[in-house]
Amino acid sequence: QVQLVESGGGSVQAGGSLRLSCVVYGYDVTRDDMGWIRQAPGRNREGVAVIDSDGSTGYLPSMMGRFTISKDVAKNTLYLQMNSLKPEDTAMYYCATDLRLDPLWFRYQGRGTQVTVSS
Repeated sequence: QVQLVESGGGSVQAGGSLRLSCVVYGYDVTRDDMGWIRQAPGRNREGVAVIDSDGSTGYLPSMMGRFTISKDVAKNTLYLQMNSLKPEDTAMYYCATDLRLDPLWFRYQGRGTQVTVSS
């Protein structure tokens, strides 16, 4: 059974940083593309960042230069370092497997961790 457990969310002021973690059970993080998606209130889910089996990364343009995705294969854990946060980054962030950013598609997701950025 695949289980993804996110943590690291919280409340920060604009310009601050957070590091999200996702511990993955029942699925090898090297198997396929994995990444992060988010959903803000009243908005559709959108892809944030993806990392493939070889470690290559991809981001939506609004996240490039601010967010960094990485993984620790030994810990089977995915990370998202978020810097220079903006109020529009406020959302529930989810870890996802078999992720394609655009169009958005994934197979499994976790329960999410809330990120709130105040101005």
